[in-house]
Amino acid sequence: MADLILASSSPRRLDLLRQLGIVPDAVMSPDIDETPHKAEPPRLYAARMAAEKLASVAAPGAFVIAADTVVALGRRILPKTETEAEARRCLDLLAGRRHRVHSAVAVRGPDGRIAARNVMTTVGFARLDRDAAEAYLASGEWRGKAGGYAIQGRAAGFVDFLAGSHSGVVGLPLHETLNLLRGLGWRA
Repeated sequence: MADLILASSSPRRLDLLRQLGIVPDAVMSPDIDETPHKAEPPRLYAARMAAEKLASVAAPGAFVIAADTVVALGRRILPKTETEAEARRCLDLLAGRRHRVHSAVAVRGPDGRIAARNVMTTVGFARLDRDAAEAYLASGEWRGKAGGYAIQGRAAGFVDFLAGSHSGVVGLPLHETLNLLRGLGWRA
């Protein structure tokens, strides 16, 4: 069986694959420009990022998985928060509202064929009191997370609605990823 490569710097994606008993032979961090194009819709941005990550990893004869997750409020793409101020703005925007998480996954088979899927999940946050928001910000868990939160962590307590793929919100829609791999001939 051909090697399996995960094109990602996200430890969450690696953990998600391990939930299925899949351990990649290698993890390669893609080096791409992740700047959204002007007026680029979130769904298309996620798909483009997954495709560019896939293209950036040269692994002839291997299966390669690449993915991207985008948190969006309407057509607005929320950032991967790097500062507490950014995280606070995201929490303020998301509190008491529903938003969408676009998860795109692209897989290349050893023969060069590519298959891709986009998964959209709707997530609702409860209204947040100031103490809950401040405690979350103090945790630092928001650092580097799309939309400033990690649904698999403390922010799970904010979620009062979810329709779609929980694993997609974490960073990799597992059902779709497994089906793409199988469709390209991968077998566990």
